[in-house]
Amino acid sequence: MRLVDDLKVLSRNSGFKKLLGVRLVSQTGDGMLQAGLASLFFFRADEMADAASVAAALVVMLLPFSVVGPFTGPFLDRWRRRQVLVYGNVVRAILVTLTILAMNRWGQGAIVYMLVLITLGISRFMLSGLSAGLPTVVAEERLLMANSVVPTLGGIATGAGAVIGFLLRLFLPGGEAQQIASLVIATLLYIGASYVARTLGKDELGPEHPDVSHSVVQQVAAAARDLGDAVVYLIRRGTPGLALVTMALHRFVYGMELITIILAGRNLLVDSYDADGGLTAFGALMGAMVVGHFVAVILTPIAHERIAPSHWIFICLTGGTAGQLLIVWTHELIIFMVGMFVFGIGVQGAKIAVDTIVQSDTADAYRGRAFSIYDVLFNMAECAAAGLAIVVLPNEGWSRPVQLGLVIFVWVVALTYRHLVQKLHNTPREVTLNGATPE
Repeated sequence: MRLVDDLKVLSRNSGFKKLLGVRLVSQTGDGMLQAGLASLFFFRADEMADAASVAAALVVMLLPFSVVGPFTGPFLDRWRRRQVLVYGNVVRAILVTLTILAMNRWGQGAIVYMLVLITLGISRFMLSGLSAGLPTVVAEERLLMANSVVPTLGGIATGAGAVIGFLLRLFLPGGEAQQIASLVIATLLYIGASYVARTLGKDELGPEHPDVSHSVVQQVAAAARDLGDAVVYLIRRGTPGLALVTMALHRFVYGMELITIILAGRNLLVDSYDADGGLTAFGALMGAMVVGHFVAVILTPIAHERIAPSHWIFICLTGGTAGQLLIVWTHELIIFMVGMFVFGIGVQGAKIAVDTIVQSDTADAYRGRAFSIYDVLFNMAECAAAGLAIVVLPNEGWSRPVQLGLVIFVWVVALTYRHLVQKLHNTPREVTLNGATPE
């Protein structure tokens, strides 16, 4: 198994093992945190979830990943990254504890949303710090391998934490312990991650030469200018810009479907006061979509051997609407699950193809910034979906006119994308911008 072989090569590196340990422990905590927040925001036995509350909670959970990510560099290039991991995890543990206390005292008020917003923003900062520290503990010839292994294991750890969190909710007896168990364990895991980080040397993760030639404000402003330059480059280049816009528009549809299954699981498919039953129904729908994601991981490389990534994007977008049409037809659970499965294949297949286009059609000088823009668009699209959901979705989540409208929207996006790519002859334009030449 390739993953096991890669780990054997890296297992002799003490610094890598410690940094990986920090990531695995902290991302397991992230998964527990996400499960706990989902239970508190969406599946509280004493409260019904409506479209507005679900949308607001999703914006809080997604916004930090959109806003914080692109501007972490100036701080991570000044501060000891090991100290960022040590103290950042302690701060997260404190904030989660305060969130528990605030939820018990005031419910889902502004204070709780602010605490969650700050906590998730720090989580984004922690992930950036872990990535920035990796090249200091891994030799250059092993860096590509490490970058393949580490995110995979981190994603598994987050997923495992979320699954454990949901299982705790289902199997613990009702009451306060059921509501906060995941958050309590997340707090303990963050403290554990801080302890593991302390085993690293103070300067082991760098930066070797802190950039103090400019103020933090100047560096953040420069980061914003660099992102602006990258936007101009991607638009002029053509194919990567079109792929990113298409991905964002389809992610908007994904966001609408995510809110739909949260509300349907909570208020439509089971009794609205049966929070555990709602969590189970939501888990079934979300699980069906995730299985679709895994199928797309298998199908997409096979498709790429035969057709261009841009054509695969069109197939995935339009093919995924077959699943959405099943949801237009009925909200009966089994058919709903099949629809989410088919839709999940389309979502993930298109995303992988977009990744390939951005990687291959973007000059190396702009590639990092291109993926920062990717992350911003990815999450802001779901925030936009949350805003629209407040207006158009009923509290039961499922609406035949809305679902039909989403199908039509996807077809318009897919046909427009195919037309514009064909005008470019599926080839990026030659661009020279700020010294960067196309690859």
